[in-house]
Amino acid sequence: MSFGIYAVGYLILIAGVAYLAHLMHIPQHYIVAIAVIMLGVGIVTGVQTTRHKDPG
Repeated sequence: MSFGIYAVGYLILIAGVAYLAHLMHIPQHYIVAIAVIMLGVGIVTGVQTTRHKDPG
């Protein structure tokens, strides 16, 4: 469940950054590229943060 909360928070962050970039008149293809990169980073860090360590 903590991964779901982490993912929702990261999606809100991505949406905010994309909206801010839109307000700054950054071209759409740059906004999409930034969102895809942030999504990948969010998935990797979310899995690293919420996964359980293997014993021993």
